[in-house]
Amino acid sequence: MTDQQLIYALALQHVPKIGATTAKKLINHCGSAEAVLKENKAKLLKIDGIGTITIEGLFDKIHIEEAERELKFIKDNNLLAHYFTEDTYPEKLKHCIDGPIVLFQSGNINLKQQRIISIVGARKITTSGIAFCEKLVESLSQFNPVIVSGFAYGTDITAQKAAVKHNLQTIGCLAHGLNQIYPKVHKKYVADIENHGGFYSDFWSTDAFDRNNFLKRNRIIAGLSEATIVIESAEKGGSLVTADIANSYDREVFAVPGRTTDSQSVGCNNLIKFQRAHLLSNPLDVPYILNWELESNKKPAVQKQLFVELEPNEKIIYNFLKDNNKELLDVIAIQCEMPTYKIAGILLNMELKGVIRPLPGKLFEVI
Repeated sequence: MTDQQLIYALALQHVPKIGATTAKKLINHCGSAEAVLKENKAKLLKIDGIGTITIEGLFDKIHIEEAERELKFIKDNNLLAHYFTEDTYPEKLKHCIDGPIVLFQSGNINLKQQRIISIVGARKITTSGIAFCEKLVESLSQFNPVIVSGFAYGTDITAQKAAVKHNLQTIGCLAHGLNQIYPKVHKKYVADIENHGGFYSDFWSTDAFDRNNFLKRNRIIAGLSEATIVIESAEKGGSLVTADIANSYDREVFAVPGRTTDSQSVGCNNLIKFQRAHLLSNPLDVPYILNWELESNKKPAVQKQLFVELEPNEKIIYNFLKDNNKELLDVIAIQCEMPTYKIAGILLNMELKGVIRPLPGKLFEVI
């Protein structure tokens, strides 16, 4: 992409009432960002879903002027700008309708033929949460995944520091322009992150710092990855938003269960309870469910719990799955002659006991 083409793309991104989804619609219709900004207003209004409010201010010269200034900032700071149709734009993010039309980068990121996962969770992470997060990254390091997070307090920085420790590539997705770092105390980690990956943002250097940006940033975290892992979360929080976005993108979601009395486990427990996430109790559940394989083509062993006592209905389901390899939840309910609402709870209990595991597509199998 030439500098001139990038200026037009940035100018379109700068228009306040045109988000990424609408911008892509306009570009697809007109052929390019430049064509959009040079198109006749009356013709644009004929596009389905485009109204006068949407394109209000579209042709204001300020957008080109600001785009030229932002391009200068990008060049002066040796940053990269990836247009959503280019090969350098993250492949998985291309499939997200609301992915930014221009994504900014610092550092040395390489996503070609890489396994990519996002790790998110509470900012006030507990000591047990830290331990699990570090163990998770250590266990997955044999698969050489890229670790994506938000570079925030707690879970985010724990995951990214662990990635650096194990020489894995890691990406921090920022909720502000690449001209600043938040939180400021994390500046000491910037060099390590950029040497082992880098940072992504779709915010400009001129954008005001806004708490709402963190929620907008979460779509980048979810969109980059094939799976999002929630370590800890209260009943409400940004990590749950990221999990919801990942589900909307049809990506896998994992959640670490905790005691029902722990406030920092409520969000994760609810994700599992309402079948919005796989229960994650063993780090090696991740590569198994994502179908990762080592170079030896041997799947990692998942330790089976022995001498587990099963309830009568659990025994029926266990024997059925043992005889049928793996099966859909609805099929299990029919064949075991139990209502679906009841069997979902039984399957969760069996999963907690470590005798079955969920697979993509609402399938279950015996461990």
